[in-house]
Amino acid sequence: MPLKTHGDEDPALNVTSMIDVILVLTIFFMVATKFRDDERKLDLKVPLLTNSGTLTTAPEPKVVNVYQDGHISLGTRPISLDDLTKSLAAAHEQYKKLTVLIRGDKLATHGRMTEVYYACQRAGISELAISVKLDGPGTVKR
Repeated sequence: MPLKTHGDEDPALNVTSMIDVILVLTIFFMVATKFRDDERKLDLKVPLLTNSGTLTTAPEPKVVNVYQDGHISLGTRPISLDDLTKSLAAAHEQYKKLTVLIRGDKLATHGRMTEVYYACQRAGISELAISVKLDGPGTVKR
């Protein structure tokens, strides 16, 4: 049986690759800082903007309900077709991409729904949505 004549060496930490990475990062940051100094020396006068305030968020869609008996409401307020056109036109003036959600009773006549669509068109509304209820996966409740 062979005898050990020398002791095991203690493990050593090799830091060569870590030093290489640090050196590369140092050179990168030095060069990047130099580019920034060159940008300051450019003879450019950049235009200034005044703070015009915060941007307004888009309003909630206007909801038009068409009932079975033919009367309509804007939100919860009953309204005539002419007043609906005026109200939507005024809201459209404030926000050009106003969305209108039309919820019609399934027994409402097609003619009455068409009148509501036409009122939206006269008001300048181009974003219309129609509310339906799904009965199951992929089917419309009738």
